[in-house]
Amino acid sequence: MTFGLLGAVRFLTVIPVPGRPVESGQAALFFPLVGAGLGCCGAAVFAVLARRFSPEMAALATLAFWVAITGGLHEDGLADVADAFGAGRPPERILEILKDSRIGTFGAAALFFSLASRWQALARISSGLLPALVASQAVSRAALVALARMARPAGGGLGTAFSSTLSSFSVAGAVAQGAGAALLCGPRMALWILLGSTGLVILARSYFHRRIGGITGDCLGAASQAVEVFILVLLSCRP
Repeated sequence: MTFGLLGAVRFLTVIPVPGRPVESGQAALFFPLVGAGLGCCGAAVFAVLARRFSPEMAALATLAFWVAITGGLHEDGLADVADAFGAGRPPERILEILKDSRIGTFGAAALFFSLASRWQALARISSGLLPALVASQAVSRAALVALARMARPAGGGLGTAFSSTLSSFSVAGAVAQGAGAALLCGPRMALWILLGSTGLVILARSYFHRRIGGITGDCLGAASQAVEVFILVLLSCRP
C-alpha cells in the first residue's frame, strides 16, 4: 500500500519520493487521494493569498501552483489531444501527432480556455472552497482511472502500460474515493458532479474509440482536465 501511494505521488507530481518503482496501474488506487492532497494544498494557497490580494490573483496563484507541482501533466495531454484531433486527421496521423511534444495552434487554444475557465471559476467560488477544490482534483483523477478501464488502449505508450496494469480493485477503490470527495460538497451537488463527470467519461470513450480505436495517455490527461474544468465551473455557479 505504501509503495502504491508513493508511486501515485511520483506519477502525478514532480515531488521526489523514495521507494521502488511501481507500475502506474498499480498506483491508480491512490490517484484520487493524491488529487485530494493537491486540492487541500491549493485551498491553502488560495486562502493565504486571498487575505492580501484579490480573489482573481489568489486563483491565478493556485492554478500556477497546481501546474508547477504536477509538471503540467494533464495540461500537456490536453494540448496534445487538441492538436492531434483538431483538424479531422486520419487515425495514423493523429497517433503521430500525439507523440510530438510541440504545441500547435489548437493545443495553445485548448490550454488558454482550460486555464481561463478554471481561473475565473476559482475566483468565483464563494463558499466551501476546500471541499470544492478537493472534489475537483480527486474526481478528475478518478475519472482518469475509470476511462482507462472502460476504453481500449491505442498506439502503445503510457496509455497501454497504464491500462494493462490496472486492476478491478484499483478502479473500484479510485471511483469510491472520487464519489466520497464529491459528497464533501453536499449530496445534491455531489449528484451533479458525479452525473456530469460520468457523462464526460462516456463521451470521451465514445469519441476516442471512434477516431483512433481507443485511448492513449494523452487522452486520459485531456479527459481528466475536462472533468476538472466542469467541476470547478459547476461549483462556481452555486448561489
